[in-house]
Amino acid sequence: MTLSFNSLGLSEARVRHLEAMGFSAPTEIQAQAIPHLLSGRDVVGQAQTGTGKTAAFALPILERIDPKLPTVQALILTPTRELAMQVGQAIRTFTDDKRVRVLTIYGGQAIDQQISRLQRGVQIVVGTPGRVLDLLNRGDLKLNQLSWIVLDEADEMLNMGFIQDVEKILNQAPIERQTTFFSATMDPSIRKLVTKFLRSPITVTIDQPKAAPTRINQVVYMVPRGWTKARALLPILELEDPESALIFVRTRKAAAELTSQLQAAGHSVDEYHGDLSQTQRERLLLRFRQRQVRWVVATDIAARGIHVDDLTHVINYDLPDSVENYVHRIGRTGRAGKEGTAISLIHSLDRRKLRDIEHHVRQRLEIVSIPTRAQIEARQLEKLQAQIREALVGERMASFLPIVAELAEDYEPHAIAAAALQMAYDQTRPAWMRSSSDHVEDATDGKPKPVKRVRTSVSSEK
Repeated sequence: MTLSFNSLGLSEARVRHLEAMGFSAPTEIQAQAIPHLLSGRDVVGQAQTGTGKTAAFALPILERIDPKLPTVQALILTPTRELAMQVGQAIRTFTDDKRVRVLTIYGGQAIDQQISRLQRGVQIVVGTPGRVLDLLNRGDLKLNQLSWIVLDEADEMLNMGFIQDVEKILNQAPIERQTTFFSATMDPSIRKLVTKFLRSPITVTIDQPKAAPTRINQVVYMVPRGWTKARALLPILELEDPESALIFVRTRKAAAELTSQLQAAGHSVDEYHGDLSQTQRERLLLRFRQRQVRWVVATDIAARGIHVDDLTHVINYDLPDSVENYVHRIGRTGRAGKEGTAISLIHSLDRRKLRDIEHHVRQRLEIVSIPTRAQIEARQLEKLQAQIREALVGERMASFLPIVAELAEDYEPHAIAAAALQMAYDQTRPAWMRSSSDHVEDATDGKPKPVKRVRTSVSSEK
């Protein structure tokens, strides 16, 4: 039997508002968590991003807060600025009550403006631990009327080193409160926090939806001895031609250097790391989501704030330090039943890490060679042929027919077409392939080898 929002205990007005927004039925996490939260129980939810967990805690909060009381009644902690903004915006859409004020606070934003908003009165605060703790220590954020605390993506808090800040915040909150933790995984450190700060919590566990398994084609490329990874990446990108990609590197410096090299090669790419201002991050995320920039080179920590639908490729330029991080990275593609591609570049010294990854994902990942010039040229010709087919049915072609007719007086039509194709092809060839000093055949002795993929199902952790 399909559950409805009405059956969960939400008010008629809330249900009507949700229906007007297009929400007809709750997700599994919402169906299980909302009744417990409405009854006043502490809840631990183990659920991935994309399961509807924001509404699972936001709707009960909106039901229970007093909109006439202009004091902070609910505090939601998130690991990143970007997630804080997403959660804050989502909560605003879940209510049409103009008296309910939601404030999003994070570092990199003018603290004076945040203090001013707090002084004017807000009921719900969504923020990152560092800025929340800063405002608490200043005395500008007061929790004496707090009824709710939500820790969203608790495992990310742990990974990013925020747990001590979180503990300080929880210790300053009133003892009589309702506390909710959401986490994709239940690390022992998270369980320790649960034991310390939650009262007889109900545990709700939601598996990744079985109807839409994540399908990820994993490809491992061996970087030839003496080659830089940047040199190896160029032919891979030419062959794969990702519509949208996250390229993971280890350091901010590496992100800046690789971005410069890829931009110099004519690619649509930008960098995303901790040295960027908040305004720069937000501008880049908007451009990435709108496909104004195709690829983003990012460090692990910075990339936790990037959530992009229909990401076609994840590229491990540098392998992560942990196998869990590998799964986390590649799980950003191939969502909602769509296929995605995960590419890893390795040196011979990375074979041990690769074995650990294979053991973790229970798959043997075959190592393949860097694409040859012949493979890339064949790929370029395929693309060119597809573009020609599109042009042949287009309206603009007619304007070029007089030129063809004039040339046909001196040349065969086939020769004219071939010359035009040669010109178009030369324009599309990447600059590094035009250079005689950089032969991609060097990696494989000129013998093209087919690129083999291993398809697997990996749960998207975020």
